[in-house]
Amino acid sequence: MKKAIIIGSGIGGLSSAIRMSVKGHAVDVYEANKSYGGKMRETKKKGFRFDMGPSLLTMPEKIDELFLLANKNPRDYFQYKKLDEGCRYFYDDKTIIRGYTDLDKFASELHDKAGVAKNITKNHIKKNTFIFDSTSFLFLEKSLHKLKTYLSFKVFIAFLKLPFLQLFQSMHSANSSRFKSKKAIQIFNRFATYNGSNPYKAPAILNSISALEFNKGAFYPNLGMFTIAKALYSLATDLGVKFYFNTIVEKISVNDGVAEGVFVLNNLHKADVIICNQDIYFVYKNLLPKKFTIKRVLKQERSSSALIFYWGIKKEFSSLQLHNILFSNNYEEEFKMLSENKEIYKDPTTYINITSKMTKNDAPNKCENWFVMINTPYDVGQNWQDLIINSRKNIIKKINKVLDVSIEEYIVCEEILTPKLIESSTQSFGGSLYGSSSNARGSAFFRHPNFSTKISNLYFCGGSVHPGGGIPLALSSSKIIGELIS
Repeated sequence: MKKAIIIGSGIGGLSSAIRMSVKGHAVDVYEANKSYGGKMRETKKKGFRFDMGPSLLTMPEKIDELFLLANKNPRDYFQYKKLDEGCRYFYDDKTIIRGYTDLDKFASELHDKAGVAKNITKNHIKKNTFIFDSTSFLFLEKSLHKLKTYLSFKVFIAFLKLPFLQLFQSMHSANSSRFKSKKAIQIFNRFATYNGSNPYKAPAILNSISALEFNKGAFYPNLGMFTIAKALYSLATDLGVKFYFNTIVEKISVNDGVAEGVFVLNNLHKADVIICNQDIYFVYKNLLPKKFTIKRVLKQERSSSALIFYWGIKKEFSSLQLHNILFSNNYEEEFKMLSENKEIYKDPTTYINITSKMTKNDAPNKCENWFVMINTPYDVGQNWQDLIINSRKNIIKKINKVLDVSIEEYIVCEEILTPKLIESSTQSFGGSLYGSSSNARGSAFFRHPNFSTKISNLYFCGGSVHPGGGIPLALSSSKIIGELIS
C-alpha cells in the first residue's frame, strides 16, 4: 500500500486525506494545532457558541461528492438547508434590502428599494452566469499549469469566449455601467470580498461569484459551519486516516529532486506522496531547502484580512437575520484605505453573522451570538492595538446609527481575532484570508500550482494555491491534486 502524508488539516487537507484514502493510500495527517479545521474553528463562551472562520456555505455538492466517492451517504454525516435570504443589506439612510436568493424576488426587491428595473437585475445575473459557466471548468476544476489542460476542445471554446468575459475592466466599472443605483452597485461590488479582492481593482470576471447565490443558492449547515470540518474529519477517520495533532512538521526531506518524507522530532517519516495544506509562503520559508525558494511567491501581494469581534448579546434583534451587512457610506474610499494605505477606514462596512437565528442553542434564551467582522489589510507591521481600539468604537458607532440602539449595553462577553492571531493560529502569512491577492487580471494564472515543478511527489492544496481561497475552492484544490496523481 502506498503512503500519503498530509501537512495540515484545514478543509483542503481533510478533503485531500479522504481522496487519497479512497485511492487506496495509507494516509497520515500531521497538524500543528490541537484540532482539525484550519480557519474553520469554533469557540464557546458563557453559553454562546461561535463559528470563528468561514460563515457562508456555497456549492455544498462539492462536500457531498467526497462522501459519495467513499460510498457513504452525506446526510449520515451532516445536513444543510438552502437560505431564502443570502444576506440582508443595511444603509445609513435606513434602507434595508433583502438579498433574496430567488432572482425574481431579488429583482423585485431592488426595484422597490433602489429603483432598479427588474430586467436590468436579471440581465446582470444572466451575464454573470455566462461568465461562470464559461470559466468554471477551466479555473475551478483543472490545473492551469499543465499543458494537457489546454489540449481539450472544451478549454479551446472557453478561450474563444475570453473577449466577452470582462477581463479588461474592473468589477466596479462593469457594475456601474449597468446600474445607476449606488445601493445596487455596492451590493454587487461586495462579492469581490468573497476572495479578499478590491472591486475597484479586481477584474469583472469575478462578477461570476454572484451567479452562485442566484443560480445554485446559499446554504446553512445544521448546527453551524464547524460541522463541515467535523463531518470531513469523521469520514476521514472512518476510512482509516490517522491524525497526529500538536505535531509540527520540521521540514520536507528532498533527495535528488524527489520528496521522500517529512521530519517530525528529527525522525524521518517516508511517503510516496506529500500534500501540503499550509500557506505556500511558509512551505518555502520553513519546510523546503532554500535552493527551491520561488521569489515570486514570497513577494506576491496578499489578500485582505479581517478583524472579528465575537460578541455575546443579551438581546434579540428581529431586524437582523443570519447574514447582515451594514455598508460604508463611501465604499471606494474604504477599499482605497485597505489596499493602498494598509489602514482601516473610519466608517467600515460591517458584517454581522448570527447563527443563533438558525441554531437556537448557539446562544442563551433571548440572546444572540454576533460574529462581527470588518475587512482589514494583511499585517505589514501596523499598530494593531490602536487599530483594534479605534475600529471597535467605529463599529459600535455604525451599529448604533443603523439599528437605533446602544449595542455596547448588551455585550456580555467578547473575544477578538486579529490578523496577527490569524497568522499565528492558522499559519496564514500576514493573516491574509485567501493567500495571494486576486486584484490583477492574470491573478488566477499567477497563483502557485497544485504541484511542485521542481520536486516530484510534492503537491499543494488550500487557499494559498490554485484555484484560491474559500471552502469550494479549497475542496477543488484537493480534487485537482487527485486528478494529477491519477
